[in-house]
Formats: sequence, C-alpha cells, structure tokens
Amino acid sequence: MTRCHLRNDRGQTLPIYIWMTGILLFVAFAFFAFAQAASARNGAQSAADAAALAAAQDVRDEIADGLGTAIGGDDDWLDWLAGDKFTGAGARGAADALAAANDSTVIGFGLDEVNGYPGFWAEIETSYTVGDSIIPGTESKHAKADATAIIKPRCDVAPSAAPEKAVEVKCDGGESFEIDPEDFELDDLPDASVLFSVHLAD
Repeated sequence: MTRCHLRNDRGQTLPIYIWMTGILLFVAFAFFAFAQAASARNGAQSAADAAALAAAQDVRDEIADGLGTAIGGDDDWLDWLAGDKFTGAGARGAADALAAANDSTVIGFGLDEVNGYPGFWAEIETSYTVGDSIIPGTESKHAKADATAIIKPRCDVAPSAAPEKAVEVKCDGGESFEIDPEDFELDDLPDASVLFSVHLAD
C-alpha cells in the first residue's frame, strides 16, 4: 500500500513540476523581451542625443568662424559673440552623420530655443529592430527617440563696449581676453568651446 501511495504522489507532482517550469520559462522570456526593448530605447536615445549635439556643435563652430571673420569688418561682430548670428546650414548634415554612425536615421529635425538660447532638436529612428521575442510585432518594431541640444555663450562684454574699439571679453571660469578690431588676428580668439558651451537641454 505504501509503495502504491508513493507512486501516486509522484504522478501528481510531475504535472505541477511541468506547469511551474513552463511559468518560469515564460517569465524568463518576458524579462528578456523587456530587456530587448529597454536596450533598443537606450540605443535610440543615445543616437538622438548624439545627433542633436552634433548639430549644435556644428553651429557653434560656425558662430566662432563667423565671429573671427566679422571682427574688424562688421560693426555687428558683438552679436556673433552673443551667439545671435548663424545660418545653421551644416547642422542637419552633422546630425545625419552622427545618427548614421549610431545605426539610426534622423526623421525629424529643427531649430529650437530653450530658456532664450538657440538649439536644435532631432528625432531619430533606429535602423535595427527590437528583435524577436514572445511579444508579437517586436521583430519589426524600430525604436524612436528625440533630444534637444542648446548653444550657450560663455563670454560677455561690458554693456558700454563699442565694436570699433578694443573690447575686454570675460568668460566663464575667470578666463578673459581682449579683442581689438584695429589689430586683430584669428589666433587671438580662443577655441570655440571657450566661447560657447553645447549641452543637452534638461
């Protein structure tokens, strides 16, 4: 009688074991699917950040170059120093290049303004998909993300500064230099990163 009872217990336990194993496998696959989706989203956000920053950095360089050209030949050169003059002609190309480097494509792009500072927003879509999972449709699902990067002047001049005279320029971190339109060379200007900061909008 005892041996028969034990065999019956084993027979009842086996289906429960199979059922529990199935549940554990399903949970494991579900976690894997969510991890795949999270990885795709993170990749998309990184690509969007890179694209927006590339656009803003391209414009920062344009502003710095424009400033160097304007000094001595344009009475409005102080506007360049304030970051108020640029065309942004190369911004989209820079964004496209960085998105492509991150296996993504720019699907939306434009000039933006955050807290009074100019910037660029970029929306991207990954070239890769989330991948096969237990969730239907992920094998053809592309991740999307967007980001905005701004260009912020790091230097200023006294309100009384006159563009036709020597001007002292004071920058963040205590750095300062003088611009004399009558005696100016491009090497007198510091690097563009000293004149303007580029960062993602909060």
